[in-house]
Amino acid sequence: MINFLIIGVILGLSAGFSPGPLLALVISETLQHNIRAGIKVALAPIVTDLPIILITLFILAKLSNFQALLGVISLGGGLFLLQLGYQSLKTQGVDLNLQGAKPNSLRKGILTNCLSPHPYLFWLTVGAPTMTTAMNKHPLAGVAFISGFYCCLVGAKIVLAVLTGKSRFFLTGNSYRAIIRFLGLSLIILAGKLFYDGLKLLQILS
Repeated sequence: MINFLIIGVILGLSAGFSPGPLLALVISETLQHNIRAGIKVALAPIVTDLPIILITLFILAKLSNFQALLGVISLGGGLFLLQLGYQSLKTQGVDLNLQGAKPNSLRKGILTNCLSPHPYLFWLTVGAPTMTTAMNKHPLAGVAFISGFYCCLVGAKIVLAVLTGKSRFFLTGNSYRAIIRFLGLSLIILAGKLFYDGLKLLQILS
């Protein structure tokens, strides 16, 4: 159970701190309105992700007897995490020259997250397979994974909203780059695990 909590924490922190459409909106709303507006955007995944989670879990349940296809999905998840890890290692910070300043921060956050491909790719190739494995071991392992993931995903974006509101230069400084690069290395390690699991499912490895 602790293993799945740690995986959820790493994935949540990586998704929370990494540059992307939702983080850009968190920063934009914070700079142009206030910290509270940025926090509203940070809460968007809690609203938008439940249908995605349920659909991907349903799909995987239907594919549970197709080991080769699950192996391909696992390899796809490894490639997805490897790409995210590589992008994190290359990051130089966040561009703060953001445009647009309309109210309704939570609604904009929900729309941004729904239109971004990352939640769908993540849950289909990484989140749902990990969640399924955790639930098969013990229901509490699944709870630990998803709790760790969303607490850290939302928590990281809230922290960045607060830090941006108090000092916008944090996102262009060495501390932020060091955090992102450490999490990038962690994602690459997790990608290796997914590659290993995928090769086992494809019976390439015993």
